[in-house]
Amino acid sequence: MGGRALVATFALALAAAASAPRLAAQSQTFGLEQLARNALDSNRELIAAREGLEAAEEQVSEAWSNVMPTIDLNASYSRNLSPAVNFFPAVFFDPTAGPDDYIAVRFGTDNVYSSTLSFEQPLFRGGAFVGVGAAGRFRSFQNEVVRGEAQSVVTEVRTAYYQLLLAQEQVRLTENSVERVRASLHETRALNRAGLASDYDVLRLEVELANLEPNLRRAENTVVQTRRQLAIQADLDDPESLRVRGTLAEMELDDVAANSVDNRDVLAFMGFQTSGTGAVDAALDRAATERSDLRQLEHNEDLRRAEIRVEQMEYLPEVTLFGNYIISAQDNGSPSFFAMSDGQRAYSRILGLRVSIPIFSGFRQDARIDQRRASLRQVVAQREQASDLAASQVRTLVENADEALDRARAQRLAVTQAGRGFEIASAQYREGLGSQLELTDAEVALRQSEFNYAQAVFDYLVARAQLDQATGQVPRVDVAPEVE
Repeated sequence: MGGRALVATFALALAAAASAPRLAAQSQTFGLEQLARNALDSNRELIAAREGLEAAEEQVSEAWSNVMPTIDLNASYSRNLSPAVNFFPAVFFDPTAGPDDYIAVRFGTDNVYSSTLSFEQPLFRGGAFVGVGAAGRFRSFQNEVVRGEAQSVVTEVRTAYYQLLLAQEQVRLTENSVERVRASLHETRALNRAGLASDYDVLRLEVELANLEPNLRRAENTVVQTRRQLAIQADLDDPESLRVRGTLAEMELDDVAANSVDNRDVLAFMGFQTSGTGAVDAALDRAATERSDLRQLEHNEDLRRAEIRVEQMEYLPEVTLFGNYIISAQDNGSPSFFAMSDGQRAYSRILGLRVSIPIFSGFRQDARIDQRRASLRQVVAQREQASDLAASQVRTLVENADEALDRARAQRLAVTQAGRGFEIASAQYREGLGSQLELTDAEVALRQSEFNYAQAVFDYLVARAQLDQATGQVPRVDVAPEVE
């Protein structure tokens, strides 16, 4: 028995040790700043965009190679297993030979060596020089693509973070309602047993509690689903361990300093910091210069113009300096590297200038230029359309943020009044001065007003996150968040 007890104790210790990391993982709490930073480091879509930028960098290097010299070294060796033979009239060698007599003469040797060192340096190649500029514009475009993707990643993390806060608030408020209804039901049953409350009062509270409990389960499931979505956005391996800081119900939008440290961190994670009468104009000006999709279209337009110039340069002549250094050798018998022993070796050096003038290419170049011009007109139309849509979106987001802020201020007062009303209704009901219906209505009003305030704060935070992206001022990408 002693041995079994020892084994059991050891097994329990191993089980406790194995469960320790899981318990620790379940208590991980993240702030918005930390999750955004983690997403920027490991988000897969952002990593793919960065690889596209790396490819653009290499294209710039490739474009520069077209204006740099090229040097090639070619060497060859061949063994004549059966050297070539030609027949000449024998009279060439013997005047007495007949007219039909021929002599076989072998051409070539057993071993043939050849090497050529050649170089070319473009002196004028218009398309190549303009192509370098086009490649640089493509790199700028890809760099803006990476910036835009990073903005989208941070905005998605922020939105998912706020959604989780709202879902948690829904759970908390529903739990409070369940507790209040259970307490009221307990009191009403006591009053019913004393003959001071009707069976209908008890039944009504039982029905309300039966309706609230599934809502609580649904709210808890929403928290799990939202937590899983946020974990994917932030690239976390264990969604179940994710906990976030901040509480919407306790968030003061007008006075940031009055908030808790966690809520201040959430409110400080803002980019575009303008409010008041000039907010719309300031947001429009910022979006016109900093908004990522507009900047991508501007870079794309510059790239299309550069491509037109590249095609137009094909009409110009090309001037190239070239040179060759050639070594050739032959020998018989066993191979001797470039006939080093026999000295049967020859050298030649060539230096020249080549001018290539395009005359006619079957209208191919005209067609290519027309294609590039059509692409440019398409990008210009897209940029103008995107600019109008961006202005409309910015105005809407500023209006949404202002409306949500006003709604939150009104709902803050409504929460205070609804809480006071529930206290009064509860006291009157316990003293027999109020009805159970009034108590139920007061509880529903309190729950609804609390959730409406949380919803208003959520709408404000989401509108601000979208406004940051719309104006190109996303924290962690374009500006440093003021997080304490």
